[in-house]
Amino acid sequence: MPTDCISFRDTSYFSSFICDYLDESPELKVFYNRFPKLENFKYQIEEKTSSYDKSVREVLTNQLEQQYQHIETSELTLQNIESIRSENTFTITTGHQLNLFTGPLYFLHKIISTINLTKALKTEYPDYNFVPVYWMASEDHDFDEINYFNFRGKKIQWNREDGGAVGRFDTEGLEDILNIISAEFGEGRNAKQLIRWFKEAYINHNNLSDATRYLANALFSEYGLVIIDADDRELKRLFIPQMQKELLELTSYTTVKETNNKIEALGLNIQVNPRAINLFYLGENLRERILFEDGFFKVNNTAISWTKNELLKHLDEKPECFSPNVILRPLYQEVILPNLCYIGGGGEMAYWFQLKSNFEAQNVTFPILLLRNSVLIKTEKQSNKQENLSISNTDLFLKRNSYINKRVRKISNIDIDFSEQLEYLQQQFSALNELANKTDKSFLGAVEAQEKKQIKGLKHLEKRLLKAQKKKLADQIARATELQEQLFPNNSLQERTTNFSELYLEFGEALIPELANSLDALKGDFTIITI
Repeated sequence: MPTDCISFRDTSYFSSFICDYLDESPELKVFYNRFPKLENFKYQIEEKTSSYDKSVREVLTNQLEQQYQHIETSELTLQNIESIRSENTFTITTGHQLNLFTGPLYFLHKIISTINLTKALKTEYPDYNFVPVYWMASEDHDFDEINYFNFRGKKIQWNREDGGAVGRFDTEGLEDILNIISAEFGEGRNAKQLIRWFKEAYINHNNLSDATRYLANALFSEYGLVIIDADDRELKRLFIPQMQKELLELTSYTTVKETNNKIEALGLNIQVNPRAINLFYLGENLRERILFEDGFFKVNNTAISWTKNELLKHLDEKPECFSPNVILRPLYQEVILPNLCYIGGGGEMAYWFQLKSNFEAQNVTFPILLLRNSVLIKTEKQSNKQENLSISNTDLFLKRNSYINKRVRKISNIDIDFSEQLEYLQQQFSALNELANKTDKSFLGAVEAQEKKQIKGLKHLEKRLLKAQKKKLADQIARATELQEQLFPNNSLQERTTNFSELYLEFGEALIPELANSLDALKGDFTIITI
């Protein structure tokens, strides 16, 4: 399978923050622990071994076994769960929302990056075991972000009442989605498999967490993926000390605020802002912020309140009612998992950079941060069309207007690049400026005005010629534009828009193995693949 790559910076789809991190910019070093290189995992293993509470392994394994008791999975996954009891086993983790039918394509890329890194680490450090983990964002409450997926330009959306942690939502109403996709996917072996997965996941399971676990397991169990739902009483019991510190000392607010000031001083954007208390309270159809007001702890938009002692007693008795927000969720993950590395997208990496000081304040090892693989997948037909049109991979990533203009200039029999003329014109006016300086400086304003007028006129002529050539070469431009629209739907990266079902209909059961065989988790470039 042919593969190519382009630097993340050259795609123009990733922030300078992320690109600077990939370039190991010295000014960012304070915001992370170790850069994701194979040799650095040796030191991460040592640090995690010394800081991770060994008693947690037994609880974690027991709860994972309980979560898997009603699901058929692979022997490799079961072995991976059992291996977590051992002190020489570590996890590599990615997390994702419970998007309907996995949501955007990068769901696959995240998990494959995680699986492939565990393989690379096992080769480098054979005395240890490395388990790929998918952390389900089952306590998320942003239902509007997850209740749909895109299929061939259509938005297939699940409509139901919102409220509470999404993982606890029942699957009522998804029979309607099953009917829609059955018509959209059509006939054929691959279509039938997709429909079967959807039906088994969403119709034959009672809540969104169980449905998502089933689907992710169906796609990745043969690779030993372990799926964890941390909305779990016994797992949250392990996190009580950190939640108590959060409630009483406002640890996250203080530490993250200081880090945010440092990030802003570098001219970089802040991804998330901490609240005074970064915990939610969970109940039936309820996930609301915990506040401290007038000497009482309260649940926002409810009549629930506690004194300090009442709250600590309630936390000890019912830790499952407390839910970390985006600031605390990473800390919770690293407390309960023997984790070495977190793999995420650009937005996730940006907010993880804000959290290192909070980990230090809580005496929890900060993981290595790895940007997930990003991939553009082409069919052989699309690849052949690109080759016939002589379009480079770099050109494909241009914004639409620049892409078309460059294409016009390339295939036109007229030179429509006026850069030489502009440079010559600027040289002439530079000479005129020099002459005015030596004779009468009052003419400088007139020279400058004339320069602006001439440059504007020349650029206008260039635009008119481009427009005329676009009209003349409309058929060829349309072919090139159609290709880019297929690969960059809605002028966005394919992986951020397209659902895996579109590609599965094309490639079937070869899709995931082809991706797994082609991607290198530590490569650090955007990958382009033809299947």
